[in-house]
Amino acid sequence: MGMKLILLGAPGAGKGTQAEILSAKLGIPTISTGNILRAAIKDQTPIGMEAKSYMDAGKLVPDSVIIGIVAQRLEQPDCQAGFILDGVPRTIGQAQALDAAGITFDHVLSIEISDEEIEERMAGRRVCQSCGAPYHVKAKPPKQEGVCDSCGGPLVQRDDDKPETVHHRLEVYHAETEPLKGYYAEKGILSPVDNQSTIEATTDVIMEALGI
Repeated sequence: MGMKLILLGAPGAGKGTQAEILSAKLGIPTISTGNILRAAIKDQTPIGMEAKSYMDAGKLVPDSVIIGIVAQRLEQPDCQAGFILDGVPRTIGQAQALDAAGITFDHVLSIEISDEEIEERMAGRRVCQSCGAPYHVKAKPPKQEGVCDSCGGPLVQRDDDKPETVHHRLEVYHAETEPLKGYYAEKGILSPVDNQSTIEATTDVIMEALGI
């Protein structure tokens, strides 16, 4: 079943997790901007090399380059039946550039979750320094505190998950990305999805919003 989707939500809202589940259920690829940017640079495509020149200079990659890379990826055969965009658009400017490139969507799903819940969720995240296995002090604690179940490596908190970083990322989200909800609501394709107490329950609400 072909569907072109965008997943919106604050950092830590669970977009990546839901994108993975939806990708498997609907049989369509998840297009993560970070991944395709890295692939374009690795393959040394002209647009990838352009992106690299900005990154090497410590500058933000301009919207036109990001959208160019996304548009190229969406032309691949595996996207013909649909796709899920995760991580783009981040701003109204990027959304307008996608429109201008003729890229359309069936549904824009916005995972709704409070800042407090996100701060608590991120604060509890831990990863194994050795093998990268993810844990959470409440939701998925290791058998032994601070020690990885799989390899016995030490569990650490990533800089991204530290309270001051999370707070800043949420501020940026509210200022730059949240206005997209109004943009897509006007087009009649926004479906707000209230975050549920479990990953499975959130998936169920998303499937309901998609009419599946």
